[in-house]
Amino acid sequence: MAIGLMLIAMFALTVCASGLQAGMPRAQKHESRHEIDQLEETWREAILKSNTTAMNALLADDYLAITASGTLQTKEQALANLRMGRTHFTALDISDRKVRFYGTTALVTSLAEVKATAGDGDISGSYRYTRVYVRDAQGVWKIVSFEASRIREAGEHK
Repeated sequence: MAIGLMLIAMFALTVCASGLQAGMPRAQKHESRHEIDQLEETWREAILKSNTTAMNALLADDYLAITASGTLQTKEQALANLRMGRTHFTALDISDRKVRFYGTTALVTSLAEVKATAGDGDISGSYRYTRVYVRDAQGVWKIVSFEASRIREAGEHK
């Protein structure tokens, strides 16, 4: 009985979530996808060039990230790290990007090939990440959340 109710609830959530994306007109979805792709490139360039002005414009005031090491990072902390050069990126190649829309929210998942150093050494490698954008009251997309996970090779340890 409980499993049946859980399956019904999961089906209802799936239908509701797909309805949010399906309800967006095709032209609007295409335009929004183009905007998100441009913002992702702006983010990439800001990271590579340590551009805090661009990053400040991208991040929502209540932005919160979970870094690949599992720590929480606010907008202020992210900007300070960028400004101080605590993490230095020499290459950041993005692939396998998927963008999904849920009303005024865009969910981006990608694969990032990183060449970078941080205070504790080399952090180069492959990462999967999720970035969440929300369209604010003025119609501007802002990054509200980010999470990165390192892809470890078989047998590789921390």
